[in-house]
Amino acid sequence: MTFNLVELFKLGGPFMWVLLIFSIATFTLVLERCIYLFWHDCNVSSLSSRVKELLRQNKKDEAEQLLSSFSRKKTAATVLLALLQNSKFGESRMEKAAESEAQERIRRMENGFNYYLTALSSLAPLTGFLGTVSGMIGAFKSIADATDVNAQLVAGGIYEALITTIFGLIIAIVALVAYNLFVQKVDVFAAETSKAVNDIIPELLGSKND
Repeated sequence: MTFNLVELFKLGGPFMWVLLIFSIATFTLVLERCIYLFWHDCNVSSLSSRVKELLRQNKKDEAEQLLSSFSRKKTAATVLLALLQNSKFGESRMEKAAESEAQERIRRMENGFNYYLTALSSLAPLTGFLGTVSGMIGAFKSIADATDVNAQLVAGGIYEALITTIFGLIIAIVALVAYNLFVQKVDVFAAETSKAVNDIIPELLGSKND
């Protein structure tokens, strides 16, 4: 016996509507973050190398102009620009300015996905299990009301009840995979940004001493 998605949805009962909302929310969040991360250039190393090369040539103004020329889509540019613009206030001020800007860029990269995707990955299977329990209650009620209990009656009620669990687990898997991929992207950006800041500060201090 085969079913299409619409029939499976109907067999899953009222909890399938909740799972449908969760699936739409998961898909929307994943798609929106994919578009954002694809649209914004999060590469740090190449930009950091260009800035360091200009600083070694005592071209700090040119380095600032280079960073200012990039649009907001070049995520690392605003962090390094904050570093250079605050160099005249000393090392501590430079680090705080760069750290503050980096945190803001990371916040925009995350945009709440770390909260929402983890919540969805937990709520979806729990909702699926709740739907399964509700379905099992209905199946056992049918058994209790039936005068002639057979294997087909028992099996039918059980597999219908398990539909919500399957859908809930699928949503949770998608949410968890997307969450881990996004976290890795953010962590790489944070690590590369921290390294770039630590590499550029000595160059700035050296150019000031010169």
